[in-house]
Order: sequence, then C-alpha cells, then structure tokens
Amino acid sequence: MQQLISPVDGAFADPASLESLAAVYAYPDQVNRGRPWLRANMVAGLDGGARLDGLSEGLSSSADKRIFGVLRALADVVLVGAETVRAEGYRAARARAEFAAARRAAGQAPAPAIAVVSRSLGLDLTAPLFTEPLVRTVVITTEDAPAAARAAVGEVADVITAGRGSVDLPAAVAVLADRGWTRLLTEGGPRLLGQLAAEGLLDELCLSVAPLITAGDAPRIIHDAQMPDVQRMRLVSLIEQKGFLFTRYLRPPTS
Repeated sequence: MQQLISPVDGAFADPASLESLAAVYAYPDQVNRGRPWLRANMVAGLDGGARLDGLSEGLSSSADKRIFGVLRALADVVLVGAETVRAEGYRAARARAEFAAARRAAGQAPAPAIAVVSRSLGLDLTAPLFTEPLVRTVVITTEDAPAAARAAVGEVADVITAGRGSVDLPAAVAVLADRGWTRLLTEGGPRLLGQLAAEGLLDELCLSVAPLITAGDAPRIIHDAQMPDVQRMRLVSLIEQKGFLFTRYLRPPTS
C-alpha cells in the first residue's frame, strides 16, 4: 500500500500507522479559529453504488475501517442522517486510547458526539446510540416537529431545532460550531450528503473506492439533491491497498 501525501511536496507516509494517518487527515488550522470544517467519509463501488445489499459494509475493507476509525478519532461530532442510523444500526462513537492524549490537548471530549438529522423523529430511543453514549447523542430536527416526539427525544438526547418543514443545515452547522464542535465529520447517507453539498457546506470528501462492480439500484454517494452548480474538488492524497483506493479531495480555496 503506497501513500502520496501531497502532489505539492511529494511526501510519503506509512498508511498502516495510526499516527501517520492522523497526520494525513489532520483538520486545517482554521478550525482552531472557530471556523467549522465539514468532512465527508463515504465508500462506493467502481460503478458508483454506495451500498451493497442495502448496506455500506459490503463495500468496506480492513484499511477502510482503519481510516474510518481515524476520521472519527479526529472529529468533534459525526453528522448522520436518520435513515442511515436505522439501516446501519448506528452506535455511539467509542474512545480510542491511541488518540486520548491528542484529544485532551485539543480540548475535545474522549469521543465525538453523534448528531442525527431527523425531520420525523422516527428513531429507536432504546437503541445503544441513545442509552449507552460516551458523549450524549444530539438530534437535529425542525422547529415544527411533533412536540410529543421532541419531548421524548429530549429525555435521551440533546435536541437542536433548525428550520421549519425541513432541517436548515447551515443553521444546524452553526449551532454545532457554537458548541465548539468545529471539526465536523459526516458519514451520510447519500441523501444527507447531497443536501450538505447543495448548501455549499462540504469542505472535504474522503472517498473509498472498492474494486467491485455491484450494479443494482443503490444510490450514489450524493443522491437526490439539486446542486446549484458543479463543485470542483482537488485531490490531495491517495492510498491504495489490494485494489481499494482511498482518496481525499478538498474544495479549492475561494479567491
């Protein structure tokens, strides 16, 4: 497995090392100045499908899971759609001993919070995500969500309301940043990622490409959203292992 860190400096690193991966995927300095940075981590097959047999698990690999863990270990909060929470059986993020000192030094909690975006609040509140979190789970919903459902969710999670009819994602990201959570990570699903991209909130995309052709009707990683314009990204790192490609793209800086 070879790693090209940057086309600019041509540096290489050992992608089997958690320390090395943490350096590759470090958030930019601007997060320390209060500006939120939203990173997405997604996986797809060669034909663009983001799921295999209804789940992303079938597209993953050991290296993909290692990078997944590192990205979580660097983040303040993980933003995820309710559909993905239900389909993937989401649990709370765990603390990782290898990153404990770095998180303390950065003023972070032992693990990132999970923030679930849900308009309907159709969530299983008895699931471990709500009953066993190391950091209290957050649910982001609308101001006009059913009051009884909001009250029930509020018993087991922090509730953030943003927007009416649909979640106002820019407002939600601003609220998370106000909490000091400027290192944001989203793991989708495709519909939420589409909405974030359409709102111009996506700063970075970490895309794992599995050497699989899956066919079927699985959605692409960005699905069911109308972009106001094509968004160009620039490749900053590339890892290869056993035919899997692990790419990292950044949005070009504004002039």
